[in-house]
Amino acid sequence: MTAGQWVKTALRFTYRAALGLHERLSAASSGNDTAIRVFYGGARGGTAGGTRVKILRLGEEFPEHLWDYTLVYLLSNAPYLLPTTLERLKARGIPIVGNQDGVFYPGWFGGDWRAENERMAALHRLADHVFYQSEFCRRAATAFLGERAAAKEVLYNAVDASRFAPSEKDELRGDGHQFLVAGKFGFDQYYRLESAVRGVACATRRGLNARLTVAGIVARGIRARVRALAQSLNVGNAIRLAGPYNRATAPRVFASADVFLSTGHNDNCPSSVIEAMACALPVIYAASGGVPELVGSEAGIAVETGESWDEMLSPSADGLADAMAHAVENHAAFSAAARSRAVARFDIGPWLARHRQVFRSLLEARHG
Repeated sequence: MTAGQWVKTALRFTYRAALGLHERLSAASSGNDTAIRVFYGGARGGTAGGTRVKILRLGEEFPEHLWDYTLVYLLSNAPYLLPTTLERLKARGIPIVGNQDGVFYPGWFGGDWRAENERMAALHRLADHVFYQSEFCRRAATAFLGERAAAKEVLYNAVDASRFAPSEKDELRGDGHQFLVAGKFGFDQYYRLESAVRGVACATRRGLNARLTVAGIVARGIRARVRALAQSLNVGNAIRLAGPYNRATAPRVFASADVFLSTGHNDNCPSSVIEAMACALPVIYAASGGVPELVGSEAGIAVETGESWDEMLSPSADGLADAMAHAVENHAAFSAAARSRAVARFDIGPWLARHRQVFRSLLEARHG
């Protein structure tokens, strides 16, 4: 372990220990009535990153209460409360609600994935209610964290469809069809960008005037590799690295494109896909993980890859090129279906309302 990793590990342990102390100190002042007052277990809201944005959205509807909370809401990808802390909350009768995202498995995680899952399994086991972000998340959790007998349901991530909305741009133009890839790309995510670039190159060789924008945080070494790959495939001028975006600028990023590419393997429930659909972008996606549940057949095009826990599988360049041409040829129908599906299934209003229903039910059950 490097010095930097030792520092991160020490800071993480200290933070979790401090949260455990906070739980002890807050025991007398919390959990005393049925009002909805939420403690987010150390996770912080913000405008960048899926976890931070989710906490921010919830916090706008259910502001955080650090000392007089009546229930605890925890995200599986922000596991800051130690199992012993969770057990004390459980013993006190404080309702615990979990939001289960992905799990650790050997195909993408190079470390001790079993140990990471053991920490995550504590929340999955002890929570009074678990929201799975997709049916795929539920299957993955069952396989790697264990079967759960208590209350659980699938509740997909949500989008504010009034903010993420179609732009008033012209229909697809002949001067270049704008494809978009968005997210956070570290070294283990390079394969996503490689797939997209190779797909654009293949489509270009077939005569499609394709342009690709990569929006989000891209590791420096990955940026260089993407540029080198694009140059080697003679599409250097067709690839643009747009840089990071945040909650405020995201709608403009999506609205400026024509088609969204989701090339990741076993993605759980990417908010970027839902946001793209809300902006009326057809979605071309690798047919694995939870994305097929989000897009279906009417709002985009699946490219078969297979599903594996042991390796990351990428869509072929030919498959992506076929899908790109099909999306361009049928853009109007796909676009309308994407917007309609996003509004009907993933708008944030019902998502918040379901949280409120579960919160009230748990609190009323506790206090009779």
